[in-house]
Amino acid sequence: MAQVRLRFHGVLNDFITPALRGADIVHVFERKASVKDMIESFHVPHTEVEWMFAQGVAIDFEHIVVDQEIIDVYPATNGINFPVSVQLRPALALPLTFIVDSNLGRLARYLRLLGFDCLYSNHFDDSEVAEIARNQRRIVLTRDRALLQRKIITHGYYLRSDAPKLQTIEVLRRYDLFPSIKPFVRCTHCNGILREVAKQSIEHRLEPLTKAYFDTFLMCETCHRIYWEGSHCTRMEHLVETFRANKLENGK
Repeated sequence: MAQVRLRFHGVLNDFITPALRGADIVHVFERKASVKDMIESFHVPHTEVEWMFAQGVAIDFEHIVVDQEIIDVYPATNGINFPVSVQLRPALALPLTFIVDSNLGRLARYLRLLGFDCLYSNHFDDSEVAEIARNQRRIVLTRDRALLQRKIITHGYYLRSDAPKLQTIEVLRRYDLFPSIKPFVRCTHCNGILREVAKQSIEHRLEPLTKAYFDTFLMCETCHRIYWEGSHCTRMEHLVETFRANKLENGK
């Protein structure tokens, strides 16, 4: 029988049983185990981990834990960067793209409103989300820890809040997306790109009052939904500014 001492740092303690948060955890084990399997046995998704050290030496997820090791596990949001050569996952390509699970439709619409490429379907099951994330190199956003523990998912974030607006702020902060906000360029319904369209080409689809009072229109190149600056636009602009105002933790 062997034992290891685990130290989870920063926000990784969100996942730990309250009695063990912030403490050195002495874990007894009998079978050969990778550090990935061991940390996830404490309900910490590997996607939340950015750096790991055994006896002060950087390790990856395939590291096999040995008796008497001291392992430190750090999140990406710890506010520090370690000069280490071991990368736990490939770097993300820019611009960042996302996929959310079937319970997060409102979050998807908010991210699209802000200009971010975010896939969503209430028909996606967990396997489809994982496969799409791997094949298209998308970041998985979810409140399902088990989904993030799938090995083929390399990039993901567990949303702490269950309120869509707060979830959106979490994602903006986690991935430092505030400089990249570009509202009203994506269809909030299907994620397609919006393009300006000549009024005369869509007049047959417009209601009489819309046709009379508006001249500038956008159309989704995917689902062909039409957008214009109606009264709802003011509400959407206010919502965008509300998100922008939450760049800092204190909202200032």
